[in-house]
Amino acid sequence: MNEKNLIRNKMKESLANLSKPYYEHYSYKIASALYNQKDWMQAKVIGITVSREPEVDTYQIIRRAWESGKQVVVPKCHPKEKKLSFRTLTDFSQLESVFYGLFEPIVDQTIEINPKEIDLLIVPGLAYTSEGYRLGFGGGYYDRFLSRFDGKTMSLAFHFQVIPKLDIEKHDIPVSKIITNKEIIHTK
Repeated sequence: MNEKNLIRNKMKESLANLSKPYYEHYSYKIASALYNQKDWMQAKVIGITVSREPEVDTYQIIRRAWESGKQVVVPKCHPKEKKLSFRTLTDFSQLESVFYGLFEPIVDQTIEINPKEIDLLIVPGLAYTSEGYRLGFGGGYYDRFLSRFDGKTMSLAFHFQVIPKLDIEKHDIPVSKIITNKEIIHTK
């Protein structure tokens, strides 16, 4: 097994061991820190995944974005092309369960948007370095998307998801900021 897969397995195990009270508390602290970020306050269109436990809870963040008058766009995977598109989300009922229990937008109830319209993209991952490099879930969807995306990026992570090092490949693109339940890491 290669190093990335070892880290993935170890991180999945650490996440699975996070108790519900800590999961809720840490997710709340991360969301609260996010709302105070200039990038969040200025963004009109937020790109964000619909979380699945034990990822940092994004449901509360999506609700806050709607309450603040922001447009929320969520990713739709296209497995044949191995690419992502982002579609508007105005209600959680516009989601359907697809691969691996992930929720994605229902195509005939949502509108695809141009990536150039996304002011702030919240990028998911399993592990991060303090330089902003991330280890994803293995599909490479976000790596391909980020190679064509010019907007602001950040990630949300529990403090133990920030690790000392990762094997970086030339196609890896770091996020600009990582918000954890303990700190805000400015990477660029």
